Parts: sequence; C-alpha cells; structure tokens
Amino acid sequence: MRSLKAILPAVFAFSCCVAQAQVKSGDAKMNAFVNTLMGKMTLDEKIGQLNLVTSGRATTGAVVNNGVEAAIKKGEIGGIFGLYGAEKVGKAQDIAVKNSRLHIPLIFGLDVIHGHETIFPIPLGISATWDLDLIEQSAHTAAKEATAEGLNWVFSPMVDIARDPRWGRISEGSGEDPWYGSQVAKAMVRGYQGSSMKNSDAVMACVKHFALYGGAEAGREYNTVDMSLIKMYQDYLPPYKAAVDAGAGSFMSSFNTINGVPATANQWLLTDVLRKQWGFNGFVVSDYTAVNELTNHGLGDLQTVSALALKAGLDMDMVGEGFLSTLKKSLKEGKVSQSEIDLACRRVLEAKYKLGLFDNPYKSIDPAREKLDVLSDDNRKFARKIAEHSFVLLKNKAQTLPLKKSGTIALIGPLADNHSEMLGTWVIAGDPNKSVSVRQGIKNVVGNDVNVLYARGSDITDDSLLSARSYFFGMKQVKDGRPAQQMIDEAVETAKKADVVVAVVGESANMSGESSSRSDISIPESQRDLLKALAKTGKPLVIVLFNGRPLTLTWEDEHASAILDAWAPGTEAGNAIADVLFGNYNPAGRITATFPRSVGQIPIYYNHKNTGRPFNVGDNAKFKSDYLDISNDPLYSFGYGLSYTTFNYGEVKLNKARLKGNETLTATVTVTNTGNYAGEEVVQLYISDPVASISRSVKELKGFQKISLQPGEKKSVVFTITTKDLKFYNNQLKYDWEPGQFVVQIGASSADTRSAAVEWNK
Repeated sequence: MRSLKAILPAVFAFSCCVAQAQVKSGDAKMNAFVNTLMGKMTLDEKIGQLNLVTSGRATTGAVVNNGVEAAIKKGEIGGIFGLYGAEKVGKAQDIAVKNSRLHIPLIFGLDVIHGHETIFPIPLGISATWDLDLIEQSAHTAAKEATAEGLNWVFSPMVDIARDPRWGRISEGSGEDPWYGSQVAKAMVRGYQGSSMKNSDAVMACVKHFALYGGAEAGREYNTVDMSLIKMYQDYLPPYKAAVDAGAGSFMSSFNTINGVPATANQWLLTDVLRKQWGFNGFVVSDYTAVNELTNHGLGDLQTVSALALKAGLDMDMVGEGFLSTLKKSLKEGKVSQSEIDLACRRVLEAKYKLGLFDNPYKSIDPAREKLDVLSDDNRKFARKIAEHSFVLLKNKAQTLPLKKSGTIALIGPLADNHSEMLGTWVIAGDPNKSVSVRQGIKNVVGNDVNVLYARGSDITDDSLLSARSYFFGMKQVKDGRPAQQMIDEAVETAKKADVVVAVVGESANMSGESSSRSDISIPESQRDLLKALAKTGKPLVIVLFNGRPLTLTWEDEHASAILDAWAPGTEAGNAIADVLFGNYNPAGRITATFPRSVGQIPIYYNHKNTGRPFNVGDNAKFKSDYLDISNDPLYSFGYGLSYTTFNYGEVKLNKARLKGNETLTATVTVTNTGNYAGEEVVQLYISDPVASISRSVKELKGFQKISLQPGEKKSVVFTITTKDLKFYNNQLKYDWEPGQFVVQIGASSADTRSAAVEWNK
C-alpha cells in the first residue's frame, strides 16, 4: 500500500489535518462517558462489543449463532441482527441492561432495504423516480416502521455503482452513475438518520458495500474486482464519500478484493481512504462471515485473518465470531495491540451513544407505536405513490396506453394474480400476503367498468435449474401443474375475446438480489413463448414488466404495443400499476441503468470513454470500435423514459460564451408539453470535456430538474454551473478542473440532448 500513499502526498497531508480537527472538535461529553465506561471494562467485554450475532435464525447465510442469551449476559455480544418486534427486542435488551455486568445496551440491526413491513419498490426502481424528496421520505418512513419494532440500525443504503446487469445486486442500488448515485446516497442517509439519531424514529444508516462491490468481474456475485485508481475515484467511490459527507454512522465492508487485498482486511481502504482522507468517524462492520472468508481469499487461518481485519480498521465482526474467539490470543502473542482493540470498542460504544441508547436503551421499543406506525394507511398510500413514480414507460406505440376504463381486457401472465412476487428481493419483514396483486389492483381502480378476463398463461420458468437456484430457504416456485402448451392455449383463447392484452411477466423476486447473478438476462423462456403466442393474435399487447435489473428486451421492444417497467413495486404493487395503466397517473420514471440489446455488450454504460477509433452510426468502415453483428447502442439509454404526453426542447442558451476562474455559468432551455396530458419531465444536464490531460468520459451527468407541465404549457429550466461541475481526477489523482472548451448538454436522456459550447479559462 506504500505505492498508493506515494502518489497521494497532498491528500494524506490534508487527511492528518482533518483527523486532528475532528479530535479537537469531538463531543467532549461523549468522550468522557466512553472513557469512563471503557475504564471499567475487561478485555473480554471490550472484545464482546465487536461481536455481532444473529438472533438464532439465518437470514443471508447458513451460519446461526448459538447460546445468544448466555453470551449477552457475559458481555460477549455488542449487537444482534435479524430480531425485530417490540416484545422480542425488549426481552433481548432486558438481558443486556439488567443481567450483564456493565449493563451496556445492545444495538439491533436488520436489512431494511426498501421499506420495513410496508415495502416500497426495489432501490433500482426507487432511483428511477428521479425525486430526491420521495427517496428521502422512503428512508424516513422505513426508519419510522423499523424503530417502532425496536430496531435502531439498518444495513442500507447500498450505494455500489453497477454497470453489469448480470450482477443480481444491481437491484439494490441506484444504477450506473456516480453523480446521481451520490445524490441518492445522501438522501437515504438523511432519511434514515433524521436531524439526530437520538430521535425515536431515527436509525443509524450502514452504507454498503465498501467498496467497489458492483464491479464484480463477469457480473458474478462475490467475485474479484480489479480496476484502476482513476476509475475507483472518478466512477465508483463518489457515492460512498457522499454518504460520509451526509453523516452516515456506519459502513459495511464488501466481500471483494481491492488492489489484491480483500476489503475486510484492507487498511488502505478502511483507514487511509475512509477515515484519513474522508474523515469518517463512525464504525465499520463486516458483511456476513466476511472475516472468516478471508481464509478462502488466501490470507491465513481464522486467527491470522481476524488480526488482519482489526488492524485494517474493521470494528465489528458479523456472525463469524473470529474476533471473539481469537483476538485475546492474538493480543498475548503480539499480533494485535491493546490500543487497536480499544479503538474498535470505542467506535462501537460511540455509535450506541449517538443513538441515545445509554440514555434510554428502550427508546424505540414501544408497543403502541408498533400498532400505529407499521403498515399504516398513510404508509401504504405513500408506497402506492412512490411505486407509481418509479415506473418507466419503455414503449407506447400509437398511444396504446393509457387504457380505456371500459371494454374487455385479457390479463395474462404468471405475475398477474400473484401476491408472493410483488415485493421484490431483499424483503425481511414484509408480508407478501398483505401485498396487492395486479389483478386485485385493477379491480380496485376500475371496478366493474372494465371486463377483466384472466389466464395464467405459463409458469415463471420451466427451467428446473433456474427455479431451484432462485428459490432458497425452503421456498419453492408455485407451479400451475398443467402442461405449458395447455396454459398457452388457454391464454390465447382468452386474448381473442379481449380488446387488449395486458401480459404481466418478467423475473421472480428471487431472480435478482444477492447471489442471483444471471448469464442470460432475458425474460424466462416459458414466458417468452407465451408472449410470442399472444403477439400472434394481433391484439394490442401491453407488457407490464417485473424485473430487478435491466433485461435484454429486443424481441419485446419490436413486438409489443407498449412496455411498462414496474420493477418490483412493493406492497401496493397492483394498485399502483392499475393507476398508471388507466391514466390516473402519467408515468415519469427514467432508467438509471442502461438496458443492453445483448449480454455481449456488457458492461455497458452511458459515460464511457471514447476510443482512438470510435464508431459512428452509419459508418460501415472496417477497423472501428464496433461489433460485426449488433449495434453499439443500447436498447434503452441511461435517463430514458417515455410519458403519455410529449415534450419539446428548445435550444440550450448560455449566459456567457467565455468565463474565467470561479465565474458562474447559467444554462437555460425551454421545455414545452406538446401532448394532450399533464405530465412530468426529468430535464437532465450533462457536461463534456473534449480536451483534457487524460481521456474523459463522453459526457457526465451533473444535474437534473423534474418539472410538471400542463398540455401546451412551457417552462424555462435554468441550471447553474460552477467549476465544481468541471472537476475530475487526473492520473495523479488530483481532483481539479482544467481550462478549455466544455460542452453543455441538456435533454430528456443521455442519448437525447441539445448542446452549447463554452470556453472556461483559469
């Protein structure tokens, strides 16, 4: 790691100043309290604070901790995850504060990813709202429910940049763009933690997965990550840094390697970057048994890797109990120091102090709140709203949508009358039986005004391997039992009786998420066969798509009349989908991860670098950077999404043609609603830097505004641009801007912009 420090002298010098300033301005009262408490603690009790265990039931792995109650009494546990509910959490906290020697409260965590019991769309869907207020509110609502059930720590937000949709956990993040991902990260942290983590409805955020987890090679879960430092700093690290700046209380290390060293034992990452460069003063927890898995990475036995992780800057060991079982021995053998154990213990205790647990260990344990704040009517209304805002209209030929609130509809597909698949991946506390199916949602919205004919049409998949790998912990795909062709024939006959076909198809909830990478990201073959049969009827075909990732949809785009991407919408799925299908809400979602035409294009993302031999559309010359058999262009570009209305963009106008130093540039564009519906448009700002000391991205998102316009209404949208928007990391990792020409681009997506150039000198 010396080589990294060698190229970052200025950064590390600045880091020391930051660290010193933090010590000087630290909370004296908290320091005094923690100092006094630690003075009373034995070595075993200090190590115990570094031990995070499950409640006795597995969640994301096969390991379950035994003897939890006895260990709490002995002071061998610092926190529990997987336990929720006021009564259960209260009993566990009782053991800690009434039956352990020093009465140190526990911290209770859970994977609260997109809602707690009221489930919102998956995070990739939430990001498609392009509405930071809604995103922040989703985190706050989740925190309110989680705290009502005794929780005070959530393993969210996941801010990993992901540019390979084969990776299942792309569903859990905000897509491919570092600038937008940073805005979402800050909004989520604010929503979870509120104005103070001591508030009864606030939780501590745990930012994950630090770092670069979304860059796994081949899109395969838990795989190696290898990238240049410029790529790290420019494209992958910004959202983590934004979360630190927003005051995130904790971080979780990732499973992958960085510069050849696994993140969980990477001192450069956990100490030099996170703490010294960025000034993070919270604590870092491992992912599930990640300390133990350092052995598989080839770093040594459990004692060795536990010592390496502690020395690197890891403070809490999730589930593996490597710290608990080896650190005392390592201390005796001089492999770790007392100060290193003390520092990790201090960070965990400080987190509990910041949460107010020493003032009131039961602050979030309130049976009355549990009845009022969990799955409340208001929460469900909000879930419906954010789901509607997350949907992306990918195609709408001849204004097929919105549907008329009359006539006959054929509702077809294995996801059309299905409660269990509405919530999506990474749902711990959500109850699928309380979700609204699409069939029920249509009934709720249009009642008997529309005649709805239903047929299942197919199972989610007929692939036995895909089915077996997608459903785990005893879950099984609910199959119809009839032959596939019989179900298709029934669906076709149903379609013939209708004015329009609405096919609800796509991925099951467990086809994306952790350990759910796919090499083929098309709609499962059983459902594709169904769609092909429905298309042959000649009826207008509306596809409502459930998916946890960008899919390859070239056939669907060619043959469907309309495609509405609903992601996995959550508890209010059916109601929200019906609202949009029938025009009660005009969809305004925009994708935040590029949809490829083929897996052969992956990784694919809008802000790529140019090459020395770029391929231009219409250029049939040989020896260009292109494919022989497919276009370079994606099927749907970053920022893309349609509306029931249309918008026209005027010219981009700049207030100055030349600027100098810290002057401010104003860019203005007039947007007009030229259609027949009121609608929202996401006006996106991109900047290009054509000439620089290194090869730059072809364009970079630097801002957006979401506006609402009535038919015929126009609005001037104004962006203020400063030199901050021009900065980038050069090959010395210096973050600065360089004088020259810049191209300001404003439009409806990364592939649909108007531009104007400006000269900016120092």
